[in-house]
Amino acid sequence: MVEEEWSLSDFEIGKFIGEGKFGKVYIAREKKSGYIVALKVIFKRKLEKYKFHSHLRREIEIQHSLYHPNVLRLFAWFHDDTRIFLVLEYAAQGELYKLLKNLHHFPEKRAATYVGSLARALAYCHEKHVIHRDIKPENLLLDFEGRLKIADFGWAVQSSAKRQTMCGTLDYLAPEMVEKKEHDHAVDNWTIGVLCYEFLYGVPPFEADGQYDTYRRIVKVDLVFPSFPFVSLEAKDLISKLLVKDSSKRLSVQKILEHPWIVNNVDPSGYCKE
Repeated sequence: MVEEEWSLSDFEIGKFIGEGKFGKVYIAREKKSGYIVALKVIFKRKLEKYKFHSHLRREIEIQHSLYHPNVLRLFAWFHDDTRIFLVLEYAAQGELYKLLKNLHHFPEKRAATYVGSLARALAYCHEKHVIHRDIKPENLLLDFEGRLKIADFGWAVQSSAKRQTMCGTLDYLAPEMVEKKEHDHAVDNWTIGVLCYEFLYGVPPFEADGQYDTYRRIVKVDLVFPSFPFVSLEAKDLISKLLVKDSSKRLSVQKILEHPWIVNNVDPSGYCKE
């Protein structure tokens, strides 16, 4: 499907499906193959306004280099005088965030399947020295079959050295980021723990009324397991081994995949049929 040069005339543009800080996303069909994609249209003037050129360049380079069933593919990109176009894999079921809001929380088998898919994708990214740094339900998409795909690599970095930039979304930040300390790939492992909790309980574990209180709860690892909904001891054990302040003691992505809760609950197909 990838050609040397693309232009807008190669696509039939369909309905509008989403909007971000810098542009809009549409369903599109590549005319020759009939292949359905998501076309992300980014306005250059907005990039200039927020001085985001280098971020976008890095995002394109990183995402285009990744090829994994649980990472959203970036097939190609092109531009005209005013816009940049990213040709992306189309995730027909949209954001995991919307599904979670509709269902309030997930049954354990569904939650474990998503966590397992996320851990496999991040193991692959980390092998390539890519840290995502902004994993959250809005950046996880579901394809036609319900398979999880990591998207939005805008805060990702490719480096084996420790980083210092504070970035990401408050509820999902690891303690070392909140405290503005150096960080590495273990910030993504922390976020798997946050998401596992949120999938099972419907809210992030350190949510509080104000930003300062959320920061404080993260730094203290003020982890509380409510009595409702019921969550198994195995699930709580996995969360507790990921939400650890010392980043070197957090469960590795490989150990997540070997954890009994994952082994006993993951749907081997990688998508949820229920």
